[in-house]
Amino acid sequence: MDYGQPIEAVIPGVQGRVLSVLARTDTELTMRTVAGLADVSVNRAVTVLNRLIEFGVVHRRDAGSAALVSLERENQVARLLLDLQDVRRTVIERLSTEASTIQPAPASLVLFGSFARGEAQSGSDIDVLALRAAAVGPDDERWSDSLGRWSESASRIAGNPVRVVAAGIEELPRLLRRPRSVWRSAASEGIMLIGASLTDLAASA
Repeated sequence: MDYGQPIEAVIPGVQGRVLSVLARTDTELTMRTVAGLADVSVNRAVTVLNRLIEFGVVHRRDAGSAALVSLERENQVARLLLDLQDVRRTVIERLSTEASTIQPAPASLVLFGSFARGEAQSGSDIDVLALRAAAVGPDDERWSDSLGRWSESASRIAGNPVRVVAAGIEELPRLLRRPRSVWRSAASEGIMLIGASLTDLAASA
């Protein structure tokens, strides 16, 4: 899934580009402005917009000689498009909910990388750091099996492969000291799904 342009990923072509532009703003736009933002010709944008107006997905308001358009946010199809535009947030919520099934519970489970930054494309992995609690060893089969099941479920939810980097809580201070460490990036920019923050855990380790 392309999380940078989710509407265009699902609705390819001019129509997807136009809808993506409209879903990203609450402001009325001229048809020419929509065409420019969608990087399509004015004629093609007008053709698509007129069809969407006919369907009730787009609202048109005439202001003098200009036709102003916006997504009709009361329309059910438009609401689905807005949900699609916000799909990354929904996916993060579901991954967090699913993380509660991991047993023994991780000390911390953190998203990092392109997905955490909102830049994941169709070929991007979803990168996750999994920190084992102090009482859980690296060879604990219950932990590895449960984390593996969560990873498979997360991949189905997100539509992108999930790559998990795991370590024990006792390793965290050393990992955070490494230059250009993914753990340092995750500590400052990551999205925590479950558990405590990496910074807090390192301070108490």
